[in-house]
Amino acid sequence: MSLKILGILPHSIGGRLTISSIFDGIVLNGHSVKILDLLKDFVIPDEEFDFIVGYGFSAIKFNKENNLNLKTINYFSDVIETPAAGSGYDLYRECLYEDGNYSFYWDRELTKKSDYKNLFYMPHFVNTEIYKNLNLEKEYDVMFAGRLDTDYRLNSFVNLLKSLPNTNFAWFAIEKHFKEALSRVEDKALIEKVYKGFIDNEKDMAVAINKSKMVINFNSQGISSLNYRTFQTLACETLLISDEREELYLFKNIIPTYKSLDDLKEIIRYYSCNDYSKITKPCRKIIELNYNSNTCVKKMLDKVN
Repeated sequence: MSLKILGILPHSIGGRLTISSIFDGIVLNGHSVKILDLLKDFVIPDEEFDFIVGYGFSAIKFNKENNLNLKTINYFSDVIETPAAGSGYDLYRECLYEDGNYSFYWDRELTKKSDYKNLFYMPHFVNTEIYKNLNLEKEYDVMFAGRLDTDYRLNSFVNLLKSLPNTNFAWFAIEKHFKEALSRVEDKALIEKVYKGFIDNEKDMAVAINKSKMVINFNSQGISSLNYRTFQTLACETLLISDEREELYLFKNIIPTYKSLDDLKEIIRYYSCNDYSKITKPCRKIIELNYNSNTCVKKMLDKVN
């Protein structure tokens, strides 16, 4: 039976990219999705829907505020009990104990520790028709996408820029986070030089990753999980350099990892002049088989039907 789904495109950039892969998976599974963008003016469709789908608490919040009385499907890639889970985390968390709200958590260990009703483990996944090797010319040696919100992230990034002056870095983030980081550093020219703007859609993110030799990752949420950038990068056959996380076993632990900033610098230096296809090609195959939108959304829908 074909489902009619109302999809909520949230305010957060990370949330918009993540939920887009879920919307793609819904369509790939033969269902329809009507998308409401919270950043734009919209009118709630006068139609019958089977579910409302959103990132974080966006679906539950929208459902309650508009008295839609729909079942919800919610994807969380931030700790549910913290503000990182988004607007409504304090008001609507108790809804996760109610029938009719189905939630999927990106972190295996947090899922085990949680007692919310209808909560299931589901690692990140991507639309592999968008995130793939586009055979583009490389413009950047190292890319980072996301917030430099903590002192650790910001200081680490600035240290890399100073220590590797001949390395071409690119940083993508929304302007607000760029200005916040800029206000906290002494050498503002360093940050201004590498900032390349923000990306709020899947296709442009795939292009940026394809134009990069390497993407560095700072997983900041969860216990064991891998963030969305991991799957985006590896699906594009770009090298990911990650901090150590338990769930790197999903990729047979072949991804280069660092424990310290010195480790990270050495890895960047090494792969700047060495081939890494023996890492990226097998990881792409793993994503194609196990972490693609079609397969993973089917698993989600099997849980709620």
